[in-house]
Amino acid sequence: MPRFAANLSMMFNEVPFPARFAAAAAAGFKGVEFLFPYELPAREVARLLADARLENALFNLPPGDWVAGERGLASLPGREADFRASVEVAIEYALALGTPTLHAMCGLVPAGADRAAHRAIYIANLRHAARALARHDRTLVIEPINPRDMPGYFLSRQDDAHAIREAVGEPNLKVQ
Repeated sequence: MPRFAANLSMMFNEVPFPARFAAAAAAGFKGVEFLFPYELPAREVARLLADARLENALFNLPPGDWVAGERGLASLPGREADFRASVEVAIEYALALGTPTLHAMCGLVPAGADRAAHRAIYIANLRHAARALARHDRTLVIEPINPRDMPGYFLSRQDDAHAIREAVGEPNLKVQ
């Protein structure tokens, strides 16, 4: 039997984020996911999950400055320290929420950028993140996003995602 998790960033938008947990539970969901939990303290999100008797299936690592248009840090040259710091923040939330799976967004690549350099940084950053998450028995996922919905996103093809997963070589890195 399939199990579905309501994406609280996309569903129940008629109510504020904290009220979406109860709305998902009332609709019969047992699990939820969301893009980013970081606007609330981890203990507050954990309380919302517990009060609604929900499990958190997944959330994203901090994506950089979302409002300014950043869509992840994992493949961005010069942002390696920011990415590593984002991994630590995400682990803190994952432990508090009992979240088994975290998604690392790779970021946008400017036209004409050296894709090989972005790829090398992406692989090194994913290896670091996967190893950090493995110490807490967590899974890291990457997800290709089509160029129409997110132009310039570094990872847009399934075959490339699987090749990167293989290059990283960590057993807890999966393709979403």
